[in-house]
Amino acid sequence: MARVNLVVDGTRYVDEVPPRLLLVQYLREHLGKVGTVIGCDTGNCGACTVLYAAPDGRAQAVKSCSMLAVQADGGEVTTVEGLAAADGTLHPVQQAFHENHALQCGFCTPGMIVAAVDLLREKPHPTEAEIREGLSGNLCRCTGYENIVRAVSAAAAAMNGSGAAAPSAPSQAAPVESAPTSTTEVAA
Repeated sequence: MARVNLVVDGTRYVDEVPPRLLLVQYLREHLGKVGTVIGCDTGNCGACTVLYAAPDGRAQAVKSCSMLAVQADGGEVTTVEGLAAADGTLHPVQQAFHENHALQCGFCTPGMIVAAVDLLREKPHPTEAEIREGLSGNLCRCTGYENIVRAVSAAAAAMNGSGAAAPSAPSQAAPVESAPTSTTEVAA
């Protein structure tokens, strides 16, 4: 077993995990963060996309099925569940996906939303071509992408007009010791 100490959606977790446990498995099976879905298990579909900030860097989108939980040690992970405000107010990207009907079956939606948040941090005023390129690592088998592109455009407008910001710097949450199968969360 290996020890991991990381912040997930604003809560610090300290756990003993098998060294080969994938980050997506840790999030889903140990922490109950089931919004991060397992799609292809090969890093191709993007359904498992989360934001990861290393202790010395800024957050960026990563495919959690291609990263070991131990590789996230000391960092901060934001899942689709961690984007909404504590009072339940949706992140502007989540709201735009809802308002623009940017989903059908919903399986790809969490990864698309997280990838869009990352894209809009990099390019706050993206063109349609930049949106399509920014989401190219995330596959959708249902929508044809038109409403997804429209939603990201709408989110960019909302974020630029309202000053809303995506999650940024790692928080300083107190450690929480939990068993490998724990789903205990402690408010930060």
